[in-house]
Amino acid sequence: MGKKLVIGSSGQIGVELIEQLAKDFGPNQVIAADIKSVSEGKTLGVEYITLDVLDKEKLFEIIKQHNISEVYLLAAMLSAIAEKNIQLAWDLNMKGLFNILDLAKEKHIKKIFWPSSIAVFGPTSPKLNTPQSTLLEPSTVYGISKMSGERWCEYYFLKYGVDVRSLRYPGIISYKSPPGGGTTDYAIEIFYAAINHGFYDSFIAKEVSLPMVYMQDAIRATMEIMQVERKKLTINSSYNLAAISFNPEEIANEIKLLFPEFQIKYSPDFRNNIALSWPSIIDDSFARNDWGWKHNFDLKKTTLEMVNGIKN
Repeated sequence: MGKKLVIGSSGQIGVELIEQLAKDFGPNQVIAADIKSVSEGKTLGVEYITLDVLDKEKLFEIIKQHNISEVYLLAAMLSAIAEKNIQLAWDLNMKGLFNILDLAKEKHIKKIFWPSSIAVFGPTSPKLNTPQSTLLEPSTVYGISKMSGERWCEYYFLKYGVDVRSLRYPGIISYKSPPGGGTTDYAIEIFYAAINHGFYDSFIAKEVSLPMVYMQDAIRATMEIMQVERKKLTINSSYNLAAISFNPEEIANEIKLLFPEFQIKYSPDFRNNIALSWPSIIDDSFARNDWGWKHNFDLKKTTLEMVNGIKN
């Protein structure tokens, strides 16, 4: 087996995915790549390189030079930022994926992980127990790019046999690296605000529930789907992934159990409109049946992990 390349390594998911890959396979088997150079938070023994995923020639050079067999393509522009940079978001999210898919089609890569998102759902999708297969009419640039990417991933699998695997991530909660400009970022910001200021002004209305997952569960789901036998996977586009769902008021109440003086107010902005177009609860029965997915972190456990992690 060749090495594993993580593109977008300095992002929220990349930082912790590299740690897990290095732990499971050895740091000398992992290459971390990002468009910006990384000076802090490096995993010991992992080689870090600067790479723009849109530079196909440099990408091919790195894959050959380092004997890469698996690529984790995490580089993307997330929902809130993408709305302000439409063309750049589309180019990064789609052309980067095509570069990787084409290299796999040409047999330079054996396996790909590409994350999709609950952003593929839109106002016309069912809000409760959103099924794996349903109407997809996303209303954001990010969602449109992820929906398109899902179709291309399935096309390349069926047409060329490219082994690409994908999860529709819900909002991901973590403390080791900053969030990347997504609509669900409030669920991270609120913990820092509670600890440092005792107050948070939420850009999501108090009653708007969204699916979330704690980072440790998200990383484990990623590792599991990449290691399961291909023949066990019945979804060739992207799997629904679910763990917990809550609204700002519910997470604030959980935080108040630890910080009784904590206060929250609500000032919904354009990100609230994005959140309203997304599901509240996801049905991920295909993931649970096909490869045994099961989350470990509920809201209470997630809250304790976040507070202790930030404090430490």
